[in-house]
Amino acid sequence: MAARGATMSDELLSVRAAELYYDDVKTQDEIGALLGITRWKVGRLLAQARESGIIRIEIVHPRARRLSLEHELMARFGLRDAVVVPVPSDGSTLQARVAEAAADYLQALRPVPRTLGVSWGRTLDEIAERLPNGWSRGVDVVQINGGVSLNTRSSTAAATAVTIARKGGGQATLLPIPAILERRETRLAIEADRAVAGVLELAAEASAYLYSAGVADESSVLVDSGYLSPDDVAELVRKGAVGDVVGRYIDANGAIVDPDLDERTVGLGLDALRTAATSIAVVSGRAKHQVARAIVGSALCTVFVTDEQTAAALLEEKKS
Repeated sequence: MAARGATMSDELLSVRAAELYYDDVKTQDEIGALLGITRWKVGRLLAQARESGIIRIEIVHPRARRLSLEHELMARFGLRDAVVVPVPSDGSTLQARVAEAAADYLQALRPVPRTLGVSWGRTLDEIAERLPNGWSRGVDVVQINGGVSLNTRSSTAAATAVTIARKGGGQATLLPIPAILERRETRLAIEADRAVAGVLELAAEASAYLYSAGVADESSVLVDSGYLSPDDVAELVRKGAVGDVVGRYIDANGAIVDPDLDERTVGLGLDALRTAATSIAVVSGRAKHQVARAIVGSALCTVFVTDEQTAAALLEEKKS
């Protein structure tokens, strides 16, 4: 047997060791005896097989994650943590799968935030829906940007915050005013009101933040809620907008594209997200690649939850 091990190339030995280990479920001692080599060399051969691509391990489960992409995102963009999920093959939507991953992350977050600041929108609705009852104990939730709908369609902003708080055994503090006002003076007057000022102060002191991002087109929830028209968004795009974060439109560098609009926007500013100890951005889908790049590239989050195609696109852009 020793001669057999000596005459085989290391590459062929790696193939044989891998077959015996993964297909025949042999132990490393058994493989060493069969190939005439030590168990220590078997271990090295298996490691070489993984590194060279002879062995490709795929974990097949709806809630699996792409750890290598997570590590790359953290290293490239200075993130504290990242969650990357595969594109679903079970018929569920990409947004639903990423929202589920965000809900899983929130449940496991340590230390548990005393106060969680949340935005609103379709992705946040999905996260709230997928959080189980009892996901935490006594986590209070505060709404970090206005969300009262300006048209006949009901807004889900308040419902999102209330659902997350109720399922986490805490209380919700709402910001029951529009996201964007007609005049800067109106915003200043409303924010000076003692009740509103108290909510904004609580939002600014939250232990952690959870938000998503909107696309810069007519499908935006800000258009759907009556704050902006498709023509308004087209003009923002002309100025360089790639999407919005907590209702504030940003360019590819994470800078505000329209100072006047921003002055009329109610809620937490972007600097609060940049200086937060924990700010979790949940973004997925091809349409959001540009705004995702702006978020991670301008330090608007410490934790990024996304899908593998978005993660790969961000890493490829970073290389170029």
